[in-house]
Amino acid sequence: MSDSFAIRKRSRSGREQERNGAASFFRGLELDLVERIEFFQAFIREPVSVGALSPSSRALARAMIQGCNLQDADTVVEMGPGTGAFTGLIRERIGKETTFVAIELERNNARCLKRRFPDLIVHNDSAERMPEYLAQHRKKTADVIISGIPWANLQSVVQDRIMNGVMASLASDGVFTTFGYVHARWLPNARRFRQMLECHFVRVETSSVIWGNFPPAFVYRCAQSGTSPAAASGAPSPR
Repeated sequence: MSDSFAIRKRSRSGREQERNGAASFFRGLELDLVERIEFFQAFIREPVSVGALSPSSRALARAMIQGCNLQDADTVVEMGPGTGAFTGLIRERIGKETTFVAIELERNNARCLKRRFPDLIVHNDSAERMPEYLAQHRKKTADVIISGIPWANLQSVVQDRIMNGVMASLASDGVFTTFGYVHARWLPNARRFRQMLECHFVRVETSSVIWGNFPPAFVYRCAQSGTSPAAASGAPSPR
């Protein structure tokens, strides 16, 4: 009798685990669908500032944080997080004492971020005001700045204002990462942005193409010191 009871108990436990696993899977699908719908709605409202039809992929998110020592960073800023395609992974990798600040211009995206990540510090404003928001949190600079802003869509004067905010906020040994789309690489504003990076940073590295993203993308990793951003974290250098 005891053996039969144990078998039935294990069977019930297995079924409960299967149900819980299925529930978690469908919750994940639901969150992914909600994010895609909200992102598309944001694109319809503000196509220039959003810059894409769908949120960035997990593969691009991993490429964006490669070379960033998030675990030991005192302060991390994400500018233009959108609906949070990179935000969740950043939160997983930062240290317990790291101050993590997100700056998002689109109001509905900022609300979405607060809904998805209730404890996240979110400022609904332009990233050019980054130094002011760091000061609010008693921080002078950020060790890592991760940008989801569609630079190729921005006018040159806006590019300049935001980059000035980045340079005023990034620590002297800090890392700045951003990305671009392969199909837009040769657009005038995209070429201008690349030249801007070369002017402001000692090291500018370009990753290989992330074909798993839609549209395919690549990452810029930039440092103000002569040390490679990837080498600083022990990661392989991008091509």
